[in-house]
Amino acid sequence: MKLDCGDVCPKSGAYKVIDSKGNVVNSVWVGKGETMPPTQISNCHYEFES
Repeated sequence: MKLDCGDVCPKSGAYKVIDSKGNVVNSVWVGKGETMPPTQISNCHYEFES
């Protein structure tokens, strides 16, 4: 599942920050119902670490 900053987190856990080329540039822990934080690099999105 792909999430963008400002989206509501569907489940608690670690999320990878993925850049526009598909590289993992960071990871963050977000709780269920919290807002996904802004990324420090533009054109990034979040994916749940399974």
